[in-house]
Amino acid sequence: MDKLWAQLIEVQSAPAPWVVAGSALAALAIVTFTMSWQLTRGLITIAHEGGHAVMALLTRRKLEGIRLHSDTSGVTLTRGRPNGPGMVLTALAGYLAPSLLGLAAAWLTDQGRITLLIWSMLLFLVCMLLLIRNLYGALILLVTGGAVFAVSMYAPAEVQQVVALVVVWFLLFGGIRPIFELQRKRRRRQARDSDADQLARLTFLPGGFYVLFFLLVGAASMVAGAYLMNPL
Repeated sequence: MDKLWAQLIEVQSAPAPWVVAGSALAALAIVTFTMSWQLTRGLITIAHEGGHAVMALLTRRKLEGIRLHSDTSGVTLTRGRPNGPGMVLTALAGYLAPSLLGLAAAWLTDQGRITLLIWSMLLFLVCMLLLIRNLYGALILLVTGGAVFAVSMYAPAEVQQVVALVVVWFLLFGGIRPIFELQRKRRRRQARDSDADQLARLTFLPGGFYVLFFLLVGAASMVAGAYLMNPL
């Protein structure tokens, strides 16, 4: 057990500046281009629904399960009071989760805790798998978890570092794009049951306020994460 813990908290050397810059460009390209975004957006949905689930548990709502769909949408099913602080915080957590997870991952990367970061990701995916309630969602989590496990077990330290950096940048960049997509759908009145509109019904603030709040938190997380990973 002591050996495993020592391996988890082992500190890796700082990556070269070109590795940090290259991983940032790779993640930005994945998020920017439509085809690559459509293929990877489901990973942001996993973080989004995971945020709802964690907050539901923290606010003592009954968590009934999570569904991930092939169109990269998802839903987290909870039971409890239909209003009040618990419901508000649960609805608020989804769009914030990818950016905040990216910021936490950036901090671990800055500390050189790459192994701990990868195993934390794996633990998160396993917990999500226990809560999933549809076949497609289980398949996506198994494939993603299997890939993370393979990297942690068989990839050399240098490759693990590059993968971790790309994932961190992807969470930071990928946490912002869905917010713009949300606002476009709201303008077309195609997202009447979005998190922002649910929050508007739960509180006295309009849905646009929550979209702006999501965007400010995402942008602040991206700037803070970039600062932490700046090798200079």
